Parts: sequence; C-alpha cells; structure tokens
Amino acid sequence: MRVLLIGANGYLGRFVADRLLADPAVQLTALGRGDDADVRFDLATGSPGALTRFLDAVHPGVVVNCAGATRGGARDLTRHNTVAVATVCEALRRSGCGARLVQLGCSAEYGPSQPGSSTAEDAVPRPGGPYGVSKLAATELVLGSGLDAVVLRVFSPAGPGTPAGSPLGRLAEAMRRAMQSGDGELKLGGLGVQRDFVDVRDVARAVHAASLSAAQGVINIGSGRAVRLRDAAAVLARVAGYGGALHELDAPPGPLRAAIGHPRPDSDHASPVAYPYPDGCGSWQQADVRTARDRLGWRPRINLEESLADIWMEAACRI
Repeated sequence: MRVLLIGANGYLGRFVADRLLADPAVQLTALGRGDDADVRFDLATGSPGALTRFLDAVHPGVVVNCAGATRGGARDLTRHNTVAVATVCEALRRSGCGARLVQLGCSAEYGPSQPGSSTAEDAVPRPGGPYGVSKLAATELVLGSGLDAVVLRVFSPAGPGTPAGSPLGRLAEAMRRAMQSGDGELKLGGLGVQRDFVDVRDVARAVHAASLSAAQGVINIGSGRAVRLRDAAAVLARVAGYGGALHELDAPPGPLRAAIGHPRPDSDHASPVAYPYPDGCGSWQQADVRTARDRLGWRPRINLEESLADIWMEAACRI
C-alpha cells in the first residue's frame, strides 16, 4: 500500500510516520516543507495542479494529512489549516490516483461543551476561536469534497514529543525548574480546566487503522475521560519524584487567567497572563469514542500516567 504522508515532521506526524513504517505492507512517501521530506512542497502556497502531477506520478492509495498550524493569527491559521486542505482536496479530485484521504482534525472544532457530557460526532460544532474555526472549515471541505475521506478529530494529544509550549509541556518545565532550584513550593495557575488526553502513539494507531478501513465522515479520537489539569499535575509530581507542595494560584477576574508555571510574583497577586488553554473550548471536554471502537476497531491503550512519565523524561533531560 502506497501512503503519502503530509506533515511527517510535526508533533503528530512523526509518530504517524513511525507507525506506518512499522507496517511492512506500507510504502511511505513523506511530503513537506522541510529539507528531510522525500518531496518538498508547501501546501499553503503550492498550487493544486503541481500537487496533482505529483499524485499522478506516485499514485498513492492513501493520503494522510497531519500538516497544520496550532498558533498564529487568523490569517496564518486559515492559510495553513484551511487553504492547505483545499489544495489537497482539489488535487485529489483532479488526480487519477483515487486515493483515500485521512485528515487529522481537532477537538477545538467542537468548542465549549457542557461539563460532565461526552461529545459525539453529531454534536453541532461551535468553535470558540480562530484555530477551531480554521480546522472546522478544513473538515467541511473534506466532507464536501466527494472523496473517499475520513476526518479524525483528535482531542488533547500527550506523550513523548509534547511541545514545551503546550499546557502539559509548560507544567513539566515548571516542575523541572522547581526541582533544579530546590524549591519546595510550586505555584501553578489554570488547573481547573478538564481535557480528554490521548497519547500521541494511540493517535498514530488510529491513523493507521483509518488508512486501512472504509470508514468515512468524522471520528473522535480520545481517551473518553476528562482529566482535570490539577490531577495531571499531581500525577506528574509523583512520576517526577517532586516532594514539594503544589499550590494553585487564584484566577483573577476577567477573561485572562494565571498560566501554568507563571513565575512566582513578589506580591501575593499574580499578574494575569494568557489562559493556558487558548483553544476556545471552555473548562471541559470529553470525547465519546464509541464510533472509533465500532468503525475502526480502535481503543486507547496508553494511560495518562505513562504519557506524563514520557513528558517528564524529556523535560528532565533539558539543560
């Protein structure tokens, strides 16, 4: 099976590449902007015609799109998350390869949900920020393309390779610094948020399963369990061997909150900084993952403690 992987050097794409390469039946070609890609191509600026010519030459049976941007202004997010997907869809429509498309979406497309609820694929999307809007627009392009396509809506990925700027990455870095300085007290903010964390290696397994399946439409990929960031911090402290006290900073009024790992202020009042989850999803997200089980035969295997242990191992190795 020939698979074209777009975005193989990204956080999710690296693990998807590893998973696909482990399958002896897969012949993998990586397309991306980096020098180490098999083929250099920028989806945000490249033309559908150029991509079509490449598809006709390689003739993949599956195209997996892990490319995209998580940060930046609305213009950049639209260019990298929406226009890029429009290019992929148009190129696949023009090509004679007939490839199946596996698109990685994001739970930010759903927006805020009711605390205690599990979000299923038939929920009406109400993204709360430009990132979610750009990803939802991409999903709608895929679903309306007429292609053999599936969109995996990934909830909050965790595990090895977690970006240092992500909430769990910042949490690990704050703990590393506290241990390095011998600080017996760690003040953290924004710990009341609850998210559905899913290990990045389980996400890669889901992509592999989706590549081999005939499932179409939207499929949630998550653990099916919301975890409070405060509880994740406690687990991280245990796996790190941090014996100090964890104190949660009181959130100031207004839309801003004290962020994870905010430096300890001289006064008793922390300065408000960006909310640690600027994803527009509110205080709660939890996936209904029954569709992934029923249509992909997929279940998450790696628990949050193992994911956090891997995040801590990488943070502890930083100098």
